[in-house]
Amino acid sequence: MPPPPARHALVIGAGLAGAAVCAALARRGWRLTLVDAASGPAQGASALPVGMLSPHVTRAPTPLSRLSALGVATTLAELQRLVPPGQGWQACEVDNLGPDPGRWPAALVRPAALVRAWLDEAANLGTLACLWQTPVQTLAPSAVGWHALDAQGRCVAEAPVAVIASAYGSHALLAGPTGWMEPDALPLRPVKGQMSLAAQSGDPLAERPQRDNGVYVPLYEDTGLPPAWPARVWAMGSTYERGENSTQLSEQAHERNAESLEAICPRAALDLRQAWQRGELLGWAQVRCASLDRLPLVGAVPDGEALKAHMAAAGVRRGRVPLADTPRRPGLYLLAALGSRGITLAAWCANQLAAQMEGEPTPDAEEDLLRAIDPARFAWKQARRQ
Repeated sequence: MPPPPARHALVIGAGLAGAAVCAALARRGWRLTLVDAASGPAQGASALPVGMLSPHVTRAPTPLSRLSALGVATTLAELQRLVPPGQGWQACEVDNLGPDPGRWPAALVRPAALVRAWLDEAANLGTLACLWQTPVQTLAPSAVGWHALDAQGRCVAEAPVAVIASAYGSHALLAGPTGWMEPDALPLRPVKGQMSLAAQSGDPLAERPQRDNGVYVPLYEDTGLPPAWPARVWAMGSTYERGENSTQLSEQAHERNAESLEAICPRAALDLRQAWQRGELLGWAQVRCASLDRLPLVGAVPDGEALKAHMAAAGVRRGRVPLADTPRRPGLYLLAALGSRGITLAAWCANQLAAQMEGEPTPDAEEDLLRAIDPARFAWKQARRQ
């Protein structure tokens, strides 16, 4: 466990990942400084109007399906503990219509409600300070540990420990011109998602949510939706546009949602197009962050230069450096690349990261899963090419 003066963490990013880290560390007595460029929490991809919490089911277990099963249980427990039903989530079942068909327990979740609940918990524990409208251009070592600098090079916050949890913004901090890793060593990619939705004034067109190429939610009711949104909505989405780093709504994405919905519920697809023609169709678009292998990156950040030196000294030319031997940047951690599964994975990943930072045994995780999400898993490839 770090000594008390070192148990102060700078967390960059106030979405699902950053808020989950704050809550997990606050429960362990850490002092936290949360920094975000927006005016408040959950302003990026975590502002999704409604998302699905459900298992990622496969015929044979995979790292992602195993992580999903652990994550669903963890997030559901957090929702039941912190968020009243109907004010940010509701239990349901989902019909999986594509590969591996079946009906699964699930929940519809508005991520911002869970983000705010986590941050309220951390604040109530007396350990959280939030800095809004504070963009971070660079994260650099300091005498204290790490300091966050703005575009003018001014220090906006510092702490002995830093956690980068800013989705695709993490790439610029770690692999930009002032960072410490080559882009290929940290293969984060943007993925745009657009949801199509509208007010649900009548009876829903399906008994429960349906999932195939996207998720159709026939009815979601939430008293906490922003004033601009109806309290009762149906929704379809979202698209999955790899490499797209734009938040602009597009007619092409609405059309893709309509085409996907035709295969799920033709009557609902007709309603989508009619609402579109009447000017009543609403949309939401944001950029998520994914890794090349679609698994999250959770843990201590590798030191690319030290890794190259380590490989040269050891005469490593082929094969991998064991992850346990990978040099790390002292006091620098990462929780990113949750992709379209932030609701499912954020809480579980944050608990794993907090345990690692405390030097505790990592809970509910087999060693191969921890290796599968280690941020260093790509770094040795880059170092070998140098």
